Amino acid sequence: MTGARCRARLGVAAAAFVSNARNPDLRRAQLSFLGAWTAEWAFTVALGIIAYRDGGATAVGLVGLLRMLPSSLLAPLLSPLADRGRRERVLIIVSVLRGLATGAAAVVVGIDGPTSVVYALAVLSTIAATLYRPAHSALLPSLCHSGYELASANVVRGLLDAVATLIGPLLAAVLLGLTDVAVVFAVAAGSSLWAAALLVRLRYDAPPRPSSPSEAALVRAAVEGFLAVSQNRDLGLIMVLAAAQAFTRGALTVLTVVVAIDLLATGEPGVGVLTAAIGAGAVLGSLAVSLLVDTTSLGGWFALGIALYGLPVTLVGVFPNELAAGVILAFVGLGNALIDLGGFTLLARLAPDELLARVFGLLESVVAMFIGIGALIASLLIEWVGIRPSLLTIGLLCPVLALGSLRRLRRMDKTVNHQDRDIALLQAVAMLKPLPLPAIERLARGLQPLTVPAGQFVFEQGDVGDHYFVIESGQAVVVGDGVNVATLGPGEGFGEIALLRRTRRTASVRAIHELHVQALHSDQFLPLVLGFTPSTVEAGAVVKSALGRFTPRDNDIE
Repeated sequence: MTGARCRARLGVAAAAFVSNARNPDLRRAQLSFLGAWTAEWAFTVALGIIAYRDGGATAVGLVGLLRMLPSSLLAPLLSPLADRGRRERVLIIVSVLRGLATGAAAVVVGIDGPTSVVYALAVLSTIAATLYRPAHSALLPSLCHSGYELASANVVRGLLDAVATLIGPLLAAVLLGLTDVAVVFAVAAGSSLWAAALLVRLRYDAPPRPSSPSEAALVRAAVEGFLAVSQNRDLGLIMVLAAAQAFTRGALTVLTVVVAIDLLATGEPGVGVLTAAIGAGAVLGSLAVSLLVDTTSLGGWFALGIALYGLPVTLVGVFPNELAAGVILAFVGLGNALIDLGGFTLLARLAPDELLARVFGLLESVVAMFIGIGALIASLLIEWVGIRPSLLTIGLLCPVLALGSLRRLRRMDKTVNHQDRDIALLQAVAMLKPLPLPAIERLARGLQPLTVPAGQFVFEQGDVGDHYFVIESGQAVVVGDGVNVATLGPGEGFGEIALLRRTRRTASVRAIHELHVQALHSDQFLPLVLGFTPSTVEAGAVVKSALGRFTPRDNDIE
């Protein structure tokens, strides 16, 4: 029995990766992310070396804050652009900007130019990087058709993030050993441009969205994203935990440099090695987390991930040994993998799609701000109390907050699991199955349960039609002109003809036994079903088939 369960778990994990590999759009989007984040990590290591040469740990912290502060302010204001039109276009633009800025930094370093120019280019590159993840996070649900597929996409992206966390610093360490910082910047620039090129040929059905907003409308749109989070306690809690993780991540950009050079005496290449240890843990962690893509406990795993992101930092202060530090910091990577599975999936499932890029933009703003704050606080704390007390103190923040949030996160799990049951019901209907996950989730949120006693009518022929119905349990008979036309059961829908043809009900539907249905108002049903080509085609085929079986004598159907 245990062997069978293990094989089933491995099958689930394999299916997660296969679903991403077989979907060409998802595959391109994921590889683009790999290129973008490999560039980011290599760039971060190289920039940290330049800052440390300039002014030690304090300079590393100040540069971290300088990079992140403008990004944290601009991300919420610019992220609404990804909620207008096709989201991959934003990804292409920001990747090109990052490539150009990083390439320019390589030139400045190569000619021994002023480091202030390098820092300015780093700010520009980081602003672009901050916009990349929210647009990518908002794009992924549109490429998926179920919560399982979205969780799989987040796990795969988490693995690629981990691979980038490993490859980027290792690449930087190798290049720093063989060449210099300018070459690291040049390689990072090429990786960013490759990320942009992958997205040029992306093909998918995007929902109709408003055109790009004016400057004033952009601010209003950003405020809408802020209100969506501030008025939703679940989204707010996820943001708080993300801020704690970001604070620790920012602190690690300073701590890894100081631990490697001062505490462990491994020199500049040791910075890349310690950072790569986090990446190695994230790679192995992502492979392990792939076993959990069908989990019903996203919130619980998210809490564990937050705790694991901080606790190893404290343990490095307890065991300041080169080998021990590498092994312990690998668990930070495991925590990151769990956060990718739980946090990003929960956020995408709980936030409305039309505001998704703005919500993720606010997340990036919070992350960027607290990375900068974490870097600055860590550098100041090291100056005040030393490296080991700083490690002990900073590492406790995430575990404490995770423990205090666990009950609320488990309630989120119940909400998402209930939503998954509604989505499964809707996806059993042929015309709704082609809809991408964000659209089917919007339908699920609008479902209204209705119980019809045996022998009673759901509606009668000639009634005005304003709802579509899906049978949850029980059976119903379709009666047209007094004749039984068809019998319907669980997972079947009815009522679409009056909505799609804008006419009265062409037949009656009567409950054979007690009937439990979920109703959708036409204002919710029509825009989504007719907003995507595959569902529109399927709806037309369903109507044609139904009218082929029965057309009322008093035929006023167009």
